[in-house]
Amino acid sequence: MKRLFILLMALLCGMPLFAQLTHTASGAVDQTAAALLKKASAKMSGTVSFSVTVVNLDADKKESFRQKVDILYNAPRYRVKTSGLEIYCDGRAVWQYNQPNKEVVVSPMSDTDDDITNPARLLANYSKSFRAKFIREENDGTAIVDLQPMKARSYHKIRLYINSKTGILKKMEQHNFDSSRGVYTISNFKNTKASDADFTFSTKSHPGVEVVDMR
Repeated sequence: MKRLFILLMALLCGMPLFAQLTHTASGAVDQTAAALLKKASAKMSGTVSFSVTVVNLDADKKESFRQKVDILYNAPRYRVKTSGLEIYCDGRAVWQYNQPNKEVVVSPMSDTDDDITNPARLLANYSKSFRAKFIREENDGTAIVDLQPMKARSYHKIRLYINSKTGILKKMEQHNFDSSRGVYTISNFKNTKASDADFTFSTKSHPGVEVVDMR
């Protein structure tokens, strides 16, 4: 708590952030990164909505894919809407609705769903799967934090861009071993209201849809 207070005072005074390390039995903990991630996670509390622009860059840094996704979050519940696909999660089950095929697949929510596809869970549970490292603070107040996976994955790090004053997550990057990179830019972040029905797929509202229940 004391370190967090010092960090907040530094932000208020316009001082640059710097990494603070605490050594524990499991290794060094970057306290600056931890404080930033805690602040960003707190912004995901309650119900929030935002848009994510997903861009895929190949090894030559050329854009090969772009998609806009609208997300509604009330952790652990979420709803994702994008072209041709809708995903609903009520905290227990996940409905993946393929609009062109008129098919919805229902599966149990995974306890390991903590990667870049679920930023709220990633921020809340990162310490179980990642080592966090504060990199730097940009001139515009954007703090950069890297998450390095403890176990082998298809990527070697997730880079987070966080507004150091507000705690709002601005951008995420997944850096893959083949030099490709997925970039997730967040916009229109706001607190909003939602009901339980917003996080559950309604078969009544989608007549003629085939349901494949994998639970």
